[in-house]
Amino acid sequence: MVATPGPSRPPLIELSDVSRTYGSGETEVRALDHTDLIIRQGEFVAVMGPSGSGKSTTMNIIGLLDRPTSGRYLFNGVEVQDLDRDRRALLRRHFLGFVFQGFNLLPRTSALENVELPLIYKGMPRAERIERARAALHKVGLDGREGHDASQLSGGQQQRVAIARALVGEPMVILADEPTGNLDSHRSHEIMRLLQQLNREDGITIVMVTHEDDIAAYARRLVSFADGRIRADAPVPERTPA
Repeated sequence: MVATPGPSRPPLIELSDVSRTYGSGETEVRALDHTDLIIRQGEFVAVMGPSGSGKSTTMNIIGLLDRPTSGRYLFNGVEVQDLDRDRRALLRRHFLGFVFQGFNLLPRTSALENVELPLIYKGMPRAERIERARAALHKVGLDGREGHDASQLSGGQQQRVAIARALVGEPMVILADEPTGNLDSHRSHEIMRLLQQLNREDGITIVMVTHEDDIAAYARRLVSFADGRIRADAPVPERTPA
């Protein structure tokens, strides 16, 4: 379903002249207005903008949780905006990982079992699921916490479990929506250093929505939205975040 990259690799994510409107007539709202965006494999992109600017709509379209009203969305060179529900779900399951502000863990379920969940949906045998879930928890620094219920973990540890859950399916892209929004400053920077490490050492493409400049500083590129359009798109200056 997804093209195999050749010698001249296509962009991993390409939005071409994408618009998204809700409602019609006097109640019509244009959340995205003829937007073009290219994200290449291995990038770490921070997306910023005020409420209603189009950033969340863009993330939902990239994550195949919404469809453009017009325009084209290509994932690794393949048009995906018109895929049916089953094919969209299959693409999300195999190529996309999600990290949310609210963690979205099962509170009375162990860290290991939370991380296993995406692999259950893939139909993976139990022994292999457990092995891969343990490896993902190790990668995010949670050795020894595998048997703890999510409710027994700190906020920072819960977000690490959520990141491990996103990683366990070996996605091409992690979409992170305000991943530090429920954390204090210290834990926020711990989580951002982890995401930065996954991007730089493992080459995982990360697209992250944030409202905070110091969090965006961990990315390599900053895309700013206003009124449904991209108003700025530039590299993040090389510096050590606070």
